[in-house]
Amino acid sequence: MNDDSTTIELCTINEIDPDAVAFVQGRALPDRTVERLSRLFSALADPTRLKIVNALMVTKELCVCDLAVIADLSVSAVSHQLRLLRDRDLVHARREGRMVYYSLADDHVSTLMASGIDHANEG
Repeated sequence: MNDDSTTIELCTINEIDPDAVAFVQGRALPDRTVERLSRLFSALADPTRLKIVNALMVTKELCVCDLAVIADLSVSAVSHQLRLLRDRDLVHARREGRMVYYSLADDHVSTLMASGIDHANEG
């Protein structure tokens, strides 16, 4: 590979490895899984939502007012982001009287975030 990171190396011949292609195709994700995974990653592709998910990962549970301060946004803006995260099954809401508290949906969300943070902080 060339040291110039802007150079993309391409195959100079068009030859398919049918065994490799069949191997991968036999393990392809179902369309439903691809769609849900795409929605999951799109939900995490926003800095505000990442801040919210990280805050919930660190503290386990917060109300929308606390999250608004952490994200430096209005309660309304954070509520909108929480609605999207809830629709994507990334957070849960728990009502206690007039207060609504948010937490991560499950440990998979924490694991995904921790892996992403490790990857983002590499070299």
